Amino acid sequence: MATEIKAPVFPESVADGTIATWHKQPGEAVSRDEVICDIETDKVVLEVVAPADGSISAIIKNEGDTVLSAEVIATFEEGAVSGAAQTQAVQSEEKVEQAAAQTQAGNAPVVERAQVQDQAPAVRKALTETGIAAADVDGTGRGGRITKEDVANHQTKPAAAPATPLSVAVGERIEKRVPMTRLRKRVAERLLAATQQTAMLTTFNEVNMKPIMEMRKQYKDAFEKRHGARLGFMSFFVKACTEALKRYPAVNASIDGDDIIYHGYYDIGVAVSSDRGLVVPVLRDTDRMNYAEVESGIGAYAAKAREGKLSIEEMTGGTFTITNGGTFGSLLSTPILNQPQTAILGMHKIQERPMAVNGQVEILPMMYLALSYDHRMIDGKEAVGFLVTVKELLEEPAKLILDL
Repeated sequence: MATEIKAPVFPESVADGTIATWHKQPGEAVSRDEVICDIETDKVVLEVVAPADGSISAIIKNEGDTVLSAEVIATFEEGAVSGAAQTQAVQSEEKVEQAAAQTQAGNAPVVERAQVQDQAPAVRKALTETGIAAADVDGTGRGGRITKEDVANHQTKPAAAPATPLSVAVGERIEKRVPMTRLRKRVAERLLAATQQTAMLTTFNEVNMKPIMEMRKQYKDAFEKRHGARLGFMSFFVKACTEALKRYPAVNASIDGDDIIYHGYYDIGVAVSSDRGLVVPVLRDTDRMNYAEVESGIGAYAAKAREGKLSIEEMTGGTFTITNGGTFGSLLSTPILNQPQTAILGMHKIQERPMAVNGQVEILPMMYLALSYDHRMIDGKEAVGFLVTVKELLEEPAKLILDL
């Protein structure tokens, strides 16, 4: 029985999507709930799964095509592989066999055309971008078809030493042009809008990380054994920022046209870098979370970001953001606001520096903190006060734990 495969119903904030990858081609057997297609939006990648055991009978929307919410993208044949699909698969196998026979006869150009034309759009694109000849790739797909993984694996194989040195033309410079992903385009738009539509200013301070580092060293094993989560620095920063937001409500507010919205809750976004770009999943009600819940939440979000599994709901909202460039070695930066929020805290690399303490020079692990804020909403006094509060709570974590 033929059924329609439709794109997921997009949230109101997502207008459309793009077919990123077809994991299955017409005629290939698939199992129920197996991923057959990825649709990329400007926020997340959505997976389309098979409604039952069977096969795709026809693809309506090809890779790179734009799709709307709940739009039909393919037709599906439940049960055994459909007759049309079987015929297509047999024809594909015959093409490969013909190409192989022509290869033995020395007709290489015809082989190459047959092999390239027989591949899926994603494979043809990968072969074109990498410059790899289809005849050089060992196909592991149905009927000897080449998959994207085959192309990737071929690239990672060590190249055989050429019999004679290859000469490169003097002055030759290689360029590669690839389309920007929807997520990267959306991030670029939001960052540009933040710089153009806000009166952004950044204030700096530094924090002595020694007290937290000593506490973490002393209790990290017991913490992980008790809660099943690794004790990192981020939970201290999330809890310190939450307390500081309580004392400075303007930093937790947002601007909507000519109105100021003061939020009576604390939803802190934590910037996470993924292969697709920067994403900011949100920890909800951080004032009600303990340290273990914060660490577990961040760990779960990081894993989802790496796998591209974050949902739109997990990345929407948020009243304040923390970004940690220190994980990449950044010593100092000016983070850009995550609109419509009015402030963002930037963490940086911990570095030992000589510091004056009670008239004596001590070597301490110091971190620069940067608070970027919208000056239309937040005065300098409030911004500096917020950052000093965060600094004091981090340098005396007992106050944070005891709510002093």
